[in-house]
Amino acid sequence: MKKTILQKIHELPIPELWEITDLNELPGDYLNLECTLPNGQRAKLLDDNRTYYAVQVERPGNPRCYGVAADETQIAVFTYGCNGADAELVLWVRL
Repeated sequence: MKKTILQKIHELPIPELWEITDLNELPGDYLNLECTLPNGQRAKLLDDNRTYYAVQVERPGNPRCYGVAADETQIAVFTYGCNGADAELVLWVRL
C-alpha cells in the first residue's frame, strides 16, 4: 500500500511532493489538525483512531510546510505554519 500511495503522491500537481521517497506511519490524533477548507469553513478531515502514512515537506523560501496524510482511501495535502498553526487544506483526493 505504501508504494501505491507514494506513486499517487508523485502524480499530484505539487512539484515539492515529487521528491518524497518515504512515508512515516503516524496516528490520526497527531495529524488531525483543524484546517481551513477551500470554502472557508474549518474542520478536521482525518480519523483520530486511524494510522496514516504521512510526511512533512519543507518549502524553500516559504515559512509554511506541506503536510501529507494518506491511507487506502484518501490523500490529504495541507499547508501549515510552525507547530501546525493555521492549517489549510490544499488538496484532497479519494483513492
